This record gives sequence, structure tokens and C-alpha cells, in this order.
Amino acid sequence: MGYDGIVPNRVEPQRREGRPDSDRRFGTRIAIGALAAFLVAVPFTLLLFLVESAWEPLENLDTSAAEGLNEVARANPWLVDTLDFGAVAFEPWVFRVAVLGVVIWLWRRGARRLALWAVATTVLGGILGVVLKVLVERARPALPDPVARASGYSFPSGHALNSLLCVGVLLLVFLPVLGRTGRVVAYTAGALVVLLTGFDRVALGVHFVSDVLAGWVVALACLAGTSAAFEIWRREQGRRPSTPAEGVEPEAAPELTDSPDGARPGRRS
Repeated sequence: MGYDGIVPNRVEPQRREGRPDSDRRFGTRIAIGALAAFLVAVPFTLLLFLVESAWEPLENLDTSAAEGLNEVARANPWLVDTLDFGAVAFEPWVFRVAVLGVVIWLWRRGARRLALWAVATTVLGGILGVVLKVLVERARPALPDPVARASGYSFPSGHALNSLLCVGVLLLVFLPVLGRTGRVVAYTAGALVVLLTGFDRVALGVHFVSDVLAGWVVALACLAGTSAAFEIWRREQGRRPSTPAEGVEPEAAPELTDSPDGARPGRRS
């Protein structure tokens, strides 16, 4: 009666079941989410383009905002210097490097699927921005005496797109460890950075208002698509449904904070 092999045979499959399949499903869901974001982003941004080019109120807004802000900037050299600084500080690669730093940190702490989600979302947004610029081929504002010039196409704004995309990624990563006050500060700071980036592009006269709006639409589509894919994977793993206010993976909180004794958190990837 001391041995019949039942306990080992029953425990071992439970300990190992489904890991390879679940990992493959995770990758598939990320790909599906990325495709969904692409399919959502393209018609939305093209629709914005059609509205911008045909709807007179928006066309008037684009023209008046570009010309009016450029005139104000031209009359105030200090404002031009500030806007030029903002163009560098809010450059897409500044945001991407910030996300890359967090990704490396997440990977080393064991939150590897969260790190992969951040990479996939950031890369997808960058690719979509380039593809849409080529598809739409919209010229930048042609002002009589511009305070700045930029090369390439105008729609959507890459600065606006990447600012919202990367700020959104960072927020969704760190929300699980932020308290109420921390979340208010994070949302406020993030919104301020995104709005200042968009304003900077229009005030310099290198983008229309609709370019900035289109960039934000693409960023939101990317965040929604890849976050949905991540949520599907979480539910397939038997985890409880999460809300946007909790971030994309609330269970990653132990990996994002130090242990009480200072030991490195265990891997939960």
C-alpha cells in the first residue's frame, strides 16, 4: 500500500501542463492585437485626413492655428528658442529611449512578458506612423515666414504619436504600484507632456492641428490593440480580469517593487 504511482503521475502533469502552448498563444495574441490595432488605426487616421481635407471648419482651424501661432512666435524670439528646445526634448527617440530603459529594467527583474508588451507596442506605433505618412503624403504647412522647417510628410505627427504612445506604455506598466496620489501625479504629468508636445509642433508651424490629432488616434489604437491582446492572454492563464486603471498586468507589482528584506523579487514571467 506504500506505492501505486498515483500521486507522482497526478502531480507532475499539473505542474507542467500547458506552458509551451500558453507561450505560443501569448505570442499569437500579441500578433493579433497588433494587427487589430493596425486595422483600427488606418481607417481612423485616413478618415481624419479626409475630414481635414474636405470639412471646411477643420480646414479653417488648421490654417488659422498654424498661421496665428507662427506669427506670435516670430514676434517673440524667446518663444522660438523655447519651442526649438521642446522639439528636441520631445523628439520621438527621447521617448523611445525612456521606454527601452524601463524594458531592460523589467526584463532584469523578471517581468519579461510585460517588457515584451512594452517593446511590441512601441515598435508597432513607430512603424504605423511611418507607414501612414507615406500613404497619406500630406505636405507640411506652407507659411509665408516660418520660424522652423521640417522635412518629410506631415500626417500624422510622429512627435505627437510617440509622446502619447510611450507615455501610455509607461503609465500602464507602473499603475499597479502607484497609489491614488501617485496616479493623479502620473496622469497629470503625462497629459502635460503629451499636450506640450502637440502644441510645440503646431506653434513651430511644422504640423497642422489635425496632424497632431491623428498621431494621438494612432497611439490610442496601438495601446488599445496590444493591451487587449495582453488581457486575453491573462484570462487564458486563469487570471482575474483587470481594468485600465490597474495597468496591463496588476500581478507584476512584486517585480516592480523591492522585497522588504532587499532581496531581488522572484521571477514570475
